Amino acid sequence: MTITTTTLTRASGLCAVAAGLLFIGVQIGHPDLNAELVTTTEWTVRQSVKVAMAVLSLLGITGMYLRQVRPAGLLGLLGYLLFGAGYLIMLSVEMIGLVVLPAIARSEPAYVNDILAVATGGHAVGDIGLMLPLNLAAAATYLGGGLIFGIALFRADVLARWAAALLAVGALATAAIPLLPQLNQRLFAIPTAVALIGLGYSLWRAERGRAAGTGSSTEALDPAGAR
Repeated sequence: MTITTTTLTRASGLCAVAAGLLFIGVQIGHPDLNAELVTTTEWTVRQSVKVAMAVLSLLGITGMYLRQVRPAGLLGLLGYLLFGAGYLIMLSVEMIGLVVLPAIARSEPAYVNDILAVATGGHAVGDIGLMLPLNLAAAATYLGGGLIFGIALFRADVLARWAAALLAVGALATAAIPLLPQLNQRLFAIPTAVALIGLGYSLWRAERGRAAGTGSSTEALDPAGAR
């Protein structure tokens, strides 16, 4: 098998689609977070899915950016760097949840509960050390990066514009989580997940059209009304 830039770009599109599907799937039937849950097999499975989602998302947005470096411009670079940092920090947080929290959940349940509270937009009762700024950094880079990257993709007009707009709106909407405690915060994951699926499919289809010699990637999107 010959590895080409087209092959890698199409693969990154599929990674984005998979990330979006996992992002939706992991929200279904998610129980309330507490130290007791952290010790269960369900927690291990869900955290493993979240780790995979973060990795696949990073691969997906990397392919999206590289596909449109010039039309995305400086705004695209800034958005990609911020959004990529957000997923890298998210990956580290989810790995801590997968590996570290189960090991201390029984001996330090109050500490674990405080970390989980902060991770869901709440407040810690005790001191959780550097986990607080780490979670704040994850939230800031995810929100800011998703918003800027979505706007840059929309302006570049290479991939599906509806998905780019949804990415920007979905990322911005997460800022409302602490302000709307009466809503299930997991609903806020759906717009971003759908945006990843749409952008990933758009990227995959565009490169498929290019490989088949059907013209430019933008032209390959038009017949299906991807915009």
